[in-house]
Parts: sequence; structure tokens; C-alpha cells
Amino acid sequence: MAAAGLAAVTVMAAVLAVPSTAQPQPGPAGFDAFRGDRGYGWAGQTRSEMLARHGIVATSQPLAADAGLDILKAGGNAFDAAVATAAVLNVVEPNSAGLGADMFVIAWSAKDRKLVALDGAGRAPAGFTPDRFRGKGLTRMPNAGIDSAVVPGAVDGWDVLLKRYGTMGFKQVLEPAARIAEEGYGVTERIQHEWAGAQKLLSADPDSVRTYLPGGKAPAMYQIFRNPDLARALRLLEAGGRDVFYKGEIARAIVAKSQATGGAITMDDLAGIRARWVTPITTKFHGYDLYQMPPSTQGFAVLEMMNVLDVCAPKLGIAPDPKSAAYWHLMVEAKKLAYADLERWDGDPDFSKVPTDRLVSKAYAAELCARIDPNHASALKPASDPIGGTVYISVADRFGNVVSFIYSVYGEFGSGVTIPGYGFILNNRAANFVLDPNSPNVVAPRKRPFYTLIPGFVMKDGKPLLSFGVMSGDQQAQGQAQVLANMLLFGANPQAASDAARFSHAQRTNKLVLESQLYAAIGEKLKAMGHDVAPGNGVRMGGYQAIMIDPETGLLRGGSDHRKDGVAIGY
Repeated sequence: MAAAGLAAVTVMAAVLAVPSTAQPQPGPAGFDAFRGDRGYGWAGQTRSEMLARHGIVATSQPLAADAGLDILKAGGNAFDAAVATAAVLNVVEPNSAGLGADMFVIAWSAKDRKLVALDGAGRAPAGFTPDRFRGKGLTRMPNAGIDSAVVPGAVDGWDVLLKRYGTMGFKQVLEPAARIAEEGYGVTERIQHEWAGAQKLLSADPDSVRTYLPGGKAPAMYQIFRNPDLARALRLLEAGGRDVFYKGEIARAIVAKSQATGGAITMDDLAGIRARWVTPITTKFHGYDLYQMPPSTQGFAVLEMMNVLDVCAPKLGIAPDPKSAAYWHLMVEAKKLAYADLERWDGDPDFSKVPTDRLVSKAYAAELCARIDPNHASALKPASDPIGGTVYISVADRFGNVVSFIYSVYGEFGSGVTIPGYGFILNNRAANFVLDPNSPNVVAPRKRPFYTLIPGFVMKDGKPLLSFGVMSGDQQAQGQAQVLANMLLFGANPQAASDAARFSHAQRTNKLVLESQLYAAIGEKLKAMGHDVAPGNGVRMGGYQAIMIDPETGLLRGGSDHRKDGVAIGY
């Protein structure tokens, strides 16, 4: 009997999800079973909402959310916690965000009783002109390397945010990230997969190899990864503030790296970075006030899509129904129209006029209805499809502050260029510029590129209702519209809104991908309407986080996307 029991244990041990030479990526990929059923509510919901009275942090990695929650418990507010969470995300999701990134915030300030927005965009170096790139034989902006990077705006954005609305400084909010970078953390299956996918990019830069490819390759699943250089950079910021990054030791290292690799970034470029307080743009939808960042972000596309749903659905006789092919057809056609307007109009408003007020108006949506055939998919002119590697954070505190925060190095591991001795990657956001002189997004000195980054916010009756975001390149605006419809049209709670199936449409190819259950239900009907549609999975659908402030009780209600590693945690 004992021998039989031992044999059973031996067999069990042989299949445990532990990496080995024969099975370097064990676990769910080799696990084939049936999914369990939820016992209450909507069966498709992956977990309950996070409910809390005093504070919630929602983001795509649990260690980062935990760091933000610790700040709240220590007496900090939502602004302090958001920056602490962002700093840890640099450590644990270096493929997506970090010191070399840019950031944007929409937030409710309880003390001012108003909604505020911060544009922490980077800018092109002064040496970036179309002739610079054409002189190198290029017909489009590079996707990698030093010439794909704009001067990063994130660190300055953190500083500006904390000085106006925070209660803590860099010493308190950056230390959790510095400690994790020094001690190390376990690499999850999702992040390892994305890391391994960027191995070729990282291999092109010796400093990236030294920092991010230990032993010459991406870390394995469950490997403990450390970044002592990044810990050093964070502690320099703790001691010397943002000027260390833009005028001091780190600035000089960035410029030295740029010069060594043929780049254009100068000390003057770094010293000129300043985050701006801006006015968020807005529209109404079924009694709710929706808010987005203004250009040069893609924020107006969300509002335009929601206006089309609001105005055109009744005109075209389409009843809102999450199981209806006609409804999904309308959503996709609204996306096409909004993204065509991004291509035509969106750019840095310091350099060209963007007719934002018109684009987010109900009158303009009414004009667009005539361009939608309720029975057939429209064709498209070729357009660009931005890439994406982003993190999103939502935080609410016991004081009434609510922060919607997004930042990114753009593509996975950005430019692939690491600053030696400081352990962080520069973004590749300049890849979103174009060389066409007729485009509002043509590259120019000290110009902001088109940004996919958009934190979302919803108000109701003058009070904050929802802080939310859906990260990942061009999926952001179309993903936000889908989760908004789930909540504001169909009554989903913040967690169910994420768990529902989504689509991803590519403007460049006019190809439509539906998550598997949605494709099984309506894929053939959409094909019959002329859509080039295929089944997919969660990889292209972005990563959602949200916090709702219950309008009846004031209870904080958080949701987090099962497609990522994250959580919504509170107390």
C-alpha cells in the first residue's frame, strides 16, 4: 500500500509545473482540462469585484499593486500610490514601462473638487527633422534603436503630479521599487513570453544584453530577476529629485549613450521637458460624462465611437445587444470612422490645429451615420496600426481622490536601448511620427508624436464614477469603447465588463479578430456582412483595470483583466 502511494506521488511530481531543460515553459500551456463554473451571477465572470472602503489599487502586476496599497495604508493618497505603483511596474514589467517612458493622467482632486489632467509626453530631440531620416535612406521612422526614442517625460510627470497633489516625495514612493529591483522578483509566464519575444531586439544593444538578457537570453519562467542598476537610478532620484534625470548624472548618461549610438538627444533636449496640465475633452453618453486626454493622444477616438453608438444606433435601427452581430458590426464601423479621423487629424496641437470640439460633437456623429451601411462592412484606405507595450494604473483613496494613470515605453522593450549603469530602457515612441510633410504627425524638432496612451474617466452628476483604462497600442480606444458599452449600456459591473469577449480591428489591413466565444457566436454572420474576420484570443485585446465609486454607498469597486497578471486590491 505504501509502495503504491509512493508511486502515485512520483507520477504527480513528474508533471508538476516546474521548469526543466525538457520543459522550459511548463504549466498552463500543457494543461488541458475543462474550466470550472462560477456559482453566482454571470457565469463568464472570472472573479468577484474587489470591494473596499478605504482604498483600491488596480494594475497589471500584483507586486506593483501591493506597493501602491502599502503607500495608501501608510497614509499616502492616490497620487502618491499611483507613482509608487508605476515605479514598481518599471521593475517587474520592464518590457512595458519605466524611467525612459512617458505618462498621462486624468484624476479627480478631492481638495479642489475638480477633474484634472496631466500630459507627461516626451518630445522629439531638436535634431529630429524629416531630412535627418531621409538622409539615412529611410522612408519611414525607425521602430527601434536610438532614433526611435523621444526624450522621456515620465519622471518629470511623476514629479509634477506629486508636487501639486501628492503628500509624499520620491524618497517614500520610489523606495519599494528600488528594493524589489535589488532583491529580485519571479518572472511570470506572460511577461516571460513577451520578454523572450524581444530577445532579438535586446541583443542588438550590449547594455541591454548585460541588463536584460542574463546569460545571453531572456529569463526563464519563475526565474528570479534582479536589476541593481535600476535600483541605483531610483535611489539617485530619491536623493536628488527629477533634476538628476533631466540635468544631472542620469541625463549625462542618456546623452552619452545617444552620442555613442548616433542619436540626437542633447542636454538641452532633456532640460526642456515639462509636463503640462491640460483640459480633458468630454462628451455625454446616456447621462454619463465621458472624459479623455486631448491630442496628441487618441482620446477623441473613444468619444467619437461612443457618440456614433449613441446617435447612429437608433437611426439605423440597431438595438444595443452584446450578442447581436448587428451591434458588433456598428461598433466596428464606428471604430473605422474614428480611427480614420485619428489618421487625418491627430497630432501635436502646438504644431497643427486639431478640430477636437467638432470631432467629439453629437452633430458630427450624426453626419457619420450616413457613412455606415447597417448590412455591410466598409472598405478602408491603408493606414498605420500603432504597436503597444503599456501599463495602466487606477487608484482611489479614502480621501476621495481617484487617479487614472497610464505610461509606456511603447513597443515591447521600447527602442531596445538601455542606459548603462542605470538599468532602464528608452522608449520607441518616435516610431509614431511620419515623414509625410502633409501629415499632422510629421516629425519635427521638440514635437510630441501621436500617442496611443489614454487614461479614461467617467463622471456622473458632477461626481467621479469610474477610473479605467485598456492598455495596448491601437487597442486602447476601441477597447475602452467596448468596456464602456458593457457597463453603461448593458449593466456589467467593473469586473464583468473586462471579462466579456472583445474584438480587435486593424485599420491598416481591415482585418477583424474576435475572441473565441464571440467568434463562435457571430463570426459567420459578420463574414456574411463583408468583414474579414478571424478567431483569436486575449493576446491582442489589451489589459483593462478599473475602479468604480458606487454612487449609492461610496463603496470602491475594482476590476482587473484576466488577460494580464494583475489584480485590484484594497482595504
